[in-house]
Amino acid sequence: MSESAVSSSRERSSAARTPQVVIEDNEIFEAHEGGKLSVELKSPLDTQRALSIAYTPGVAQVSRAIAADATLAKRYTWANRLVAVISDGSAVLGLGDIGPAASLPVMEGKSALFKTFGGLDSIPIVLDTKDPDEIVETIIRLRPTFGAVNLEDISAPRCFEIERRVIEALDCPVMHDDQHGTAIVVLAALMGATKVLDRDMHTQKVVISGAGAAGVACANILLAKGISDVTVLDSKGIVHTDRDDLNPFKAELATRSNPRALRGGIAEALAGADVFMGVSAGLVPEELIATMAPGGIVMAMSNPDPEIHPDVARKYAAVVATGRSDFPNQINNVLAFPGVFRGAL
Repeated sequence: MSESAVSSSRERSSAARTPQVVIEDNEIFEAHEGGKLSVELKSPLDTQRALSIAYTPGVAQVSRAIAADATLAKRYTWANRLVAVISDGSAVLGLGDIGPAASLPVMEGKSALFKTFGGLDSIPIVLDTKDPDEIVETIIRLRPTFGAVNLEDISAPRCFEIERRVIEALDCPVMHDDQHGTAIVVLAALMGATKVLDRDMHTQKVVISGAGAAGVACANILLAKGISDVTVLDSKGIVHTDRDDLNPFKAELATRSNPRALRGGIAEALAGADVFMGVSAGLVPEELIATMAPGGIVMAMSNPDPEIHPDVARKYAAVVATGRSDFPNQINNVLAFPGVFRGAL
């Protein structure tokens, strides 16, 4: 994220402190009427000749060629530029486990972003199962149709296993965007914020609220970047090595994070912290943000409701960002995943 993309609260006018866009509910529902996507032809089928080329008998020649040399599918079908956006609707950011049908509008939106910002076609697919074996098997069976797989809104810890198994099974780009897309934009935002504030990013005390897919991935990328003081919280408090209720992924993270051996909850973690990163539903009281180090960095990224309203956070923080497009300083995966997949393909 560029220096101009993350500005300090001291430089913003009061006019920017409220949502910049006001959208009525009826406008939102009208835009979603019938879905947001459609299939368009590259060439019109407006003559008998065009129909004979695109379908029978002409298509048979292409099918025979691919049957003889499977690599030709990349040239003569859309598979090489098509991304599968796959979800079970079990962990939609800010909405939780809403199921496959309710998550489809989100996946359609994801496909729209792929096209707009990456020039890539994609198909949203929602699966009516939460069984990791069934999800992995389904994705493997669908492989001939797609050139890449974007896993989306699958709950932790299943998402870690599913991504690993799909990567091992397929010979194409696979990414769980809730993990890695989030981690990329969060690291970029922190780099920009510390640059604006003229601080050493590596010495910041970072608190991450949320130990699901996004939280674990954000912690991993920050630690890999050399930021050693990272404290992660889940619904039961600080993730630390003395806890016996952690899944294997949290337990492993506990061995590499929380270097000050903090215990307790969000209050203990935020006291004196330089950076707050929120990637889970749940509000953070103003009085706790007030206990952070002066001039801190607050990234309240939960959607649709940030962990703390940016107007409130600006009372104490020098840089404030959210996950919403109608507030200044949005941190969103769309800054990363279209380019990542475009480059991978």
